[in-house]
Amino acid sequence: MQKQLVIIGGGASGFFCAVNAAKINPNLKITIVEKQSKVLQKVKVSGGGRCNVTNGIAQASLLIQKYPRGKNFLKKSFKHFTTTDTINWFEERGVKLKTEIDGRVFPISDSSQSIIDCLLNEVSKYKIELKIQTEIVSIEKIKDQFILETKNGQRIIADYLYIASGGFPKIEQYDWMKKLGHKIDVPVPSLFTFNIPKHPINNLMGVVVENAICKIVGTKLEEQGPVLVTHWGFSGPAILRLSAWGALELQQKNYDFTIIINWLGIKESELRSNWNDLRNKQSHLQLKNKNPFGLPTRLWDFILHENEIDEVTKWSELPSKEQNKLIHTLTTHTFQVKGKTTFKEEFVTCGGVELNEVDADTMQSKLVSNLFFGGEILNIDGITGGFNFQNAWTCGFVAAKHLSTLQ
Repeated sequence: MQKQLVIIGGGASGFFCAVNAAKINPNLKITIVEKQSKVLQKVKVSGGGRCNVTNGIAQASLLIQKYPRGKNFLKKSFKHFTTTDTINWFEERGVKLKTEIDGRVFPISDSSQSIIDCLLNEVSKYKIELKIQTEIVSIEKIKDQFILETKNGQRIIADYLYIASGGFPKIEQYDWMKKLGHKIDVPVPSLFTFNIPKHPINNLMGVVVENAICKIVGTKLEEQGPVLVTHWGFSGPAILRLSAWGALELQQKNYDFTIIINWLGIKESELRSNWNDLRNKQSHLQLKNKNPFGLPTRLWDFILHENEIDEVTKWSELPSKEQNKLIHTLTTHTFQVKGKTTFKEEFVTCGGVELNEVDADTMQSKLVSNLFFGGEILNIDGITGGFNFQNAWTCGFVAAKHLSTLQ
């Protein structure tokens, strides 16, 4: 009799488990169940619609350092399927990929649709059933089978169950998994932007500084990289990395904290030691006409204005008091953060199913036989750069590989 594999979640991990399980074990009848009307929505919006498929870091020992939570678990899982395997998997199916200078991997088409079409083609090829707008509200295991009840009263029976429904923002949303006996680490937002309410710098929305250093006062949290000014505060890779590493700590602060931004990415002492040379080189020029640091003009003008420095002042005529203020602001610009902004489509959580209850070599529950977990439903989250998708692909493949050994 044909065995039934049901996958809850029509995202990256669910699809990857389905298509790989179907290829490895043609005897499985596979169904993907998705509560929304569309599948692969995170894939669609990732990377601004380009889909940051994975990252170019191939060495597992370096790769796991990009995960604030779950690195020890993934150290085992990545032995079975890593970034190189992801790249090969998609290229073998006709999706050419490229690795950008920062290590992020995208389809050459620069369109997430290339990844979506590839996965949908595999689903069609292996005749995998897809049930959309089907929300699971309860799961019960009776003998060797899972009985799934849907919101509209439908009953689905599974021999094997892979839960890849993504992270949920509220712990109550995990209740149907708690009933299976699993503990849940409280979910907390990860990968969010910082709100600086009513601060005049928000008028510079769209300005990007490529190599700023950001520190959160009273913590060890520090990141260097691009910072984007938005109409509500700060975003960009450096800010998002800070939010991931500081997810638990910042939540405890109720997202009310002080951030220091060094716009130049060099120490204040280094800037001071170089200042006279900078000053002499453009001594006859007005400050507004010569910004020797490569900062965006709008930000430079803003900093001059904030320090009450007349922009027509020549470099040679800048008083020492204003000079000290300018040096300090360039390297130690302080802002009060009050609140965060998360984006529904790209929402990432830390928290979820406790990892010590799941086998990293198989993705199978240690408590319930034939129950598997993958992706963000586990207490695993990565920083930006393709790492969360790599977790999804790895979990899906590892579960599919083990499923092929079960009869």
